[in-house]
Amino acid sequence: MLADSIASISARMPECSLHLPLQINLNHWHHYQRNPFIQIDPLWRSWLLDQGSLTQRLVQASKGAFRVRKLHQGWQYPTPSEAAALGLKPRQQAFVREVELLCHNQPWVYARSVFPQSTLAGRLRSLKKLDTRPLGALLFSEPSMRRSHFEIAALRNPELMNYFTAESNNFAWGRRSLFFIDKKPMLVAEIFLPALEQHARSDSTTL
Repeated sequence: MLADSIASISARMPECSLHLPLQINLNHWHHYQRNPFIQIDPLWRSWLLDQGSLTQRLVQASKGAFRVRKLHQGWQYPTPSEAAALGLKPRQQAFVREVELLCHNQPWVYARSVFPQSTLAGRLRSLKKLDTRPLGALLFSEPSMRRSHFEIAALRNPELMNYFTAESNNFAWGRRSLFFIDKKPMLVAEIFLPALEQHARSDSTTL
C-alpha cells in the first residue's frame, strides 16, 4: 500500500525551502507550528492548513464534478507512525480505508484513514461501510467532531510516481490530523496530487 512506504521531511533538516525534492525519512511527519524551518510553497499553504472540509472545497473547485474511488478498505497493521499517533500497541490491527478523491475523473487527492477498533463501536460502526461515500461529509456534519493540529510532509515514494507527468514535481505535499467523534480518534492523511496542482496554478480562485 502507498502509505506503507511513505517518506517525509527529515527531522533534522537544514533551514531551507522545500520546493525541491528531498531524500526524506520513513514514517516521519512534522508538526507545522513546531518547525519554523519548513517553508511551504504558497500554492499549497491554504490547502495544507485549511481547517475546513476538504471534500467541500474539492466539490467547489470542481464545480460539482467530484467523486470518491475506493482503493482499499479492511483490517491491517498500521504503519509505526500511524500506530504511535493513535496510541495503538505494537502489532495491533486497525481498519484502514484508502481512496482517491476525483475531480473531473482525475485523482486530485489520495486519502488514507486509520480507525482503531475501539473507535468503530456503537454508532460509529457505520464507518466501516463508507465505501465510496466521502468521510469528510460525515465528519464535518458531526457536532461532536474535534480536530488536532496538522502534521505535514513532503512525500517521495515510488508508487506516487504513477500520478506524475514529466512536467510535474516528483514529490507531493501531504498533511494528516486526528479527528475525534465522541472523543474516539481516527487518523486521516491527505496527499495532494499533481492534477490538483495543475488546476490550482491555472485557476487562482482555488488558492
